[in-house]
Amino acid sequence: MNAIRSDLTDAARWAMVAARDASAVGRFVYAVATTGVYCRPDCPSKRPRRENVTFFATGAEARTAGYRACRRCRPDRAGEVEAWIARACRSIEEAERAPGLTELAQAAGLSPRQFHHRFKLALGMTPKEYAAAVRARRLRGGLRAAGTVTEAMYDSGFGSSSRLYEGADGLLGMAPARYRTGGAGESIRHAVVKTSLGRLLVAATERGLCMIELGDRAEALDARVAERFPKAELVGQDAGFADLVARVAALIEQPAAGADLPLDIRGTAFQQRVWRALAKIAPGKTASYGELATRIGAPGSARAVARACASNPLAVAIPCHRAVDGDGKLRGYRWGLARKRALLAREAATAEG
Repeated sequence: MNAIRSDLTDAARWAMVAARDASAVGRFVYAVATTGVYCRPDCPSKRPRRENVTFFATGAEARTAGYRACRRCRPDRAGEVEAWIARACRSIEEAERAPGLTELAQAAGLSPRQFHHRFKLALGMTPKEYAAAVRARRLRGGLRAAGTVTEAMYDSGFGSSSRLYEGADGLLGMAPARYRTGGAGESIRHAVVKTSLGRLLVAATERGLCMIELGDRAEALDARVAERFPKAELVGQDAGFADLVARVAALIEQPAAGADLPLDIRGTAFQQRVWRALAKIAPGKTASYGELATRIGAPGSARAVARACASNPLAVAIPCHRAVDGDGKLRGYRWGLARKRALLAREAATAEG
């Protein structure tokens, strides 16, 4: 008999194992009677049959029961793996030029293939994608602090202006020089309207919606746009924009209805993969962060998926309210759990009708 001291049910644990949910690592391990091994919840090995699985609170309990550690996911070395991943991330963040895969792998004592696999399993992105995200963050900060675009370009690790301008639209949503000046020359229409879930901010560039947020005070929501683009031209709504705002507001009242809205989505490659997966969840349904990680081809990256959901700039249009924890509980909605419950309840009612 195992002695798990947790509020998780065995059904919830099994769901996390099935989804290879990395957020469950450290909460329990599972043992397989037919192989005699115990594994981490995110083990990439072939999924065992449920009737052969027993759950334990710790690896020590599993060993006491006669099981040995899996050689693939190494549950007995979980802390060690987390430590070298943290060191690798620091190496990427602190280096002027990102270290290569071979260099990172040698520092961790692994082959490049092993390092690449474990890094992606833990963070939901490859070392190259992580380095690109670090470089993008440096670029955004550097453009506002540096004297020129060229200085920011070299400080953030772009080797040439052509590489910088090729990726600028996805990283910044505008030309680097315009971003450096806080959006000067960018025209952003925005409006705040009342809904049954509080105030709704809708903002759009010429390409489409760039911000949809919920809140309690119109002034605070207006300040969010000004904070993001301090020197952009913030204009009110015209007849065409009023129609777009009305379509967004309709999603608050009937989130299951869906809408073909023009979107100006700005995010990393990983974030955009998560946001596309969210859009495919049927109204009235939910998916765990672990399930979403599997759907985008990055099993074990539940935590990174949760962070991408939290970074969603377009409430309701990108339905991050349909993402739940591995045990089915609602957590982590940036616009408030009460609003998340209300949106899901409205979708469920529509689906039942």
